[in-house]
Amino acid sequence: MPIVVRIDVELARRKMSVGEFAERVGLTPANVGVLKNGRAKAVRFSTLDAMCRVLECQPGDLLEWVPDDAEVPAIE
Repeated sequence: MPIVVRIDVELARRKMSVGEFAERVGLTPANVGVLKNGRAKAVRFSTLDAMCRVLECQPGDLLEWVPDDAEVPAIE
């Protein structure tokens, strides 16, 4: 998938749990999991706005476009 979701990175930087994040954004923890794991097909701008407000970040901190043909480094 060419869009990489970096919510987990931003949560870790702020030492914020998924549960706290979900509550503050207005989502269920299950839906945050869907977003975090890159399984979401779409994100509403209102949800993206809420996530950025809670994490005090820019949309580009949460989402990154990566070309399809980009090599993904192997995890050893």
